[in-house]
Amino acid sequence: MKNTQLEKDARERMKPGVITARGFLGRDERSLADIIQADEEAFRRLGLEFDAVADRLEAWKESGTRGLGEPITVEGRWLVRTGDARGVLPCPWEDGVYHKNSVDVTDPRNGDLIIYSDLSVHLLRVHHFCQGLGSPFRLDPDTLARMMKA
Repeated sequence: MKNTQLEKDARERMKPGVITARGFLGRDERSLADIIQADEEAFRRLGLEFDAVADRLEAWKESGTRGLGEPITVEGRWLVRTGDARGVLPCPWEDGVYHKNSVDVTDPRNGDLIIYSDLSVHLLRVHHFCQGLGSPFRLDPDTLARMMKA
């Protein structure tokens, strides 16, 4: 799939050291359009909706903040830890600035783990971008599907 100039510029900003030390692409060499298309196809195959997943991630974050940085059990199942850092991160598409934070959600029953931030939720909801393969904040569609349907 062909990238627009906006996508080409966004991909440049996703490289390590531009917005974050490790970037958003991990080891993924695919074009931004191809990464997004593959994740959109995975979401369709798995019966996931981007807004619904983003809503759930935000709810876990809100519940997890009660732990004040320590892991707490949410909804009787999920182990959630939230952490804040000073500063903000701009969206690589240049359509917003987001609080710098990190949320870890673990399913103790099977060990599934997702790590995300406010920016990750925005990227998922607005751009359908789950981040590249190998990115530490990648929202893997298969893992999301197991966690959303559990």
